[in-house]
Amino acid sequence: MSEQEMTLPADWRGWVWQGGDNPLALQERYLSLSPLQPGEVLVRNAAIGLNPVDWKVLDTQRDRVPGVDGAGTVVAVGSDVDQHWLGRRVAYHQNLQRNGSFAEYTVLAAQVLLPIPDGLDFATAAAFPCPTLTAWQAIEKIPVEPGAPLLISGAGGSVGHFLVQLAYARGFEVTTLSGERHWSRLHALGAKRCYSDEQHDASAVKERYFAVIDAVSPEKAALLANNLMANGHLVCIQGRVKEWPNPAFGRALSLHEVALGALHQHGNAQQWQRLTQQGEQMLRQIAQGTLQSEFLLHFAWEQLPAQLLALQHRNFSGKQVILL
Repeated sequence: MSEQEMTLPADWRGWVWQGGDNPLALQERYLSLSPLQPGEVLVRNAAIGLNPVDWKVLDTQRDRVPGVDGAGTVVAVGSDVDQHWLGRRVAYHQNLQRNGSFAEYTVLAAQVLLPIPDGLDFATAAAFPCPTLTAWQAIEKIPVEPGAPLLISGAGGSVGHFLVQLAYARGFEVTTLSGERHWSRLHALGAKRCYSDEQHDASAVKERYFAVIDAVSPEKAALLANNLMANGHLVCIQGRVKEWPNPAFGRALSLHEVALGALHQHGNAQQWQRLTQQGEQMLRQIAQGTLQSEFLLHFAWEQLPAQLLALQHRNFSGKQVILL
């Protein structure tokens, strides 16, 4: 392991999940560093982005540190990692099978690192990886057809915030489903029409879409498949539909699922390079103001469990970021 004349701590604080009824059961523990393996880096976290997946998969994180998104500074690298990473400001999306971002330091695979451009703060970078990379993966499933109608369900959340912008930039005519409190923001980001679920379901003339991207549930995706035109595309983010939504040789729909974590388990170096290059480009766009980040809500380290519980029962707008 190489160091850049910096003293690494013998241990550090982290939130550990050992079971419980809700995120308030997270326990603060002291963790210690094992020798870095080839391909690994150690990041000193400056900010942690909270995501719904963090509370949804808690029961798979027993005896581990949860958290997928963070941003900080690389303070040590494994034997075969390029030295240029030392001292770099980075954001990342962590593998759910490893200790995550809910800690003062996180060990990562070097291939997942996203360099943070000059002028972009740690908080904005920490809020970026999971929602923005998921949105990019989702829009990449759909062939570009400028002017084609596209529906985003669950558009009020973090993924929807970026999906609207990416779809609009590709020339799609964007319609969204969300709570009314999100409509002015979604219109400003590029949505032509904003509906509530009730308004859309009650529409006298059913809309037909070239593509539907659903970020709510498999059941919602299955219902919205009825609004697809021939050769349409159904993209599922929150679980895929249980069965094909139309008879064979009917509307000839294409089904897609999005799982950012799949790359951690099954992706190769070329796929990670493409994803991180795209992520770096979008971070630059945020820094330049051509891609709009969400409104950030800043909280202290001690507030992390309570804010994760608040996210589970979400009734607010904005993106929670924990500052260290």
